Amino acid sequence: MNDVTAPTGSTTGRVVLLTTSHRVAPGLLSWPAWQTLRTADRVLCADGAHPQLPYLREAGIRVEESSPTAEALVTACAGGRTVVVVATGEGEPALTDGLARLAGSGRVAMPELELLPASYDLPGARLLDLIQVMDRIRRECPWSSRQTHKGLAKYGIEEAYELVEAIEDGDRDELREELGDVLLQVVFHARIAEEDEDAPFSIDDVAATIVTKLVHRHPHVFGDATATTPEEVKAHWLRTKAVEKQRESVTDGIPLHQPGLALAAKLSSRVRSAGLEVPLPAAEGIGYELLALAARAEAEGTDPEAALRAAARVYRDAIREREK
Repeated sequence: MNDVTAPTGSTTGRVVLLTTSHRVAPGLLSWPAWQTLRTADRVLCADGAHPQLPYLREAGIRVEESSPTAEALVTACAGGRTVVVVATGEGEPALTDGLARLAGSGRVAMPELELLPASYDLPGARLLDLIQVMDRIRRECPWSSRQTHKGLAKYGIEEAYELVEAIEDGDRDELREELGDVLLQVVFHARIAEEDEDAPFSIDDVAATIVTKLVHRHPHVFGDATATTPEEVKAHWLRTKAVEKQRESVTDGIPLHQPGLALAAKLSSRVRSAGLEVPLPAAEGIGYELLALAARAEAEGTDPEAALRAAARVYRDAIREREK
């Protein structure tokens, strides 16, 4: 390695490693980044196809397509010059490693080194990565490219149950993973929906729909309504939902294919919320007994499905203990 020193009587200058996020639209840089770029003596970028370059050049900044060594970069800063390196997606590891080695050698007068993030990921930015990955998988994977909404339906149910299990087990790592699996189902279905010839929609349409729904059903947050208790919030929700759906019955919209205890509890909840007096069917049989138990649990604020799962786990543990 050559010994590189700054000329006598000059300062060592400054190297600025400018990083950007591919999850933010090119050209949207921070004000400190624009100031540094405009006042730099040289601006370098190893990637001639870097998405930021057209915007930098449009702003009148001369960018050299160059991939200097650490030694060459130190030399370029001699005399107090500032050199900005627009980092590629990998972050220029070879260059930064080289600069670290030079600094550690103690034989080189090093310039000031600065890492300047020019753009930051916003909350939710990683969702863009998921959408891009899903798009490529849909196009290139032999299995994923053939899937349909109907074919994926069973996986949505399985992932939802696995999410519930992670919540009830209190496993934080498992919860994070299962939330991702449920999110994948949403993104996968939205990607398939883009290909529909008659009524296509995208993940943006899905997001826009739920945003509109949430804003409309929370007038106490986004409007002039007032709600100070969970019960008042629920009342707002039910009123706006009834107007939106124009339903004729409180039972409209209840999925009949959900587990039986959950279905019974949901029906009981709708009846109670609507202030209706509807006696339970006076018939004999285990089904009617379970219906009554589910209605009682709901009235007491207990989720009968969760209660039965908890009891079933205890039974499972007892079985395993007996098997030892």
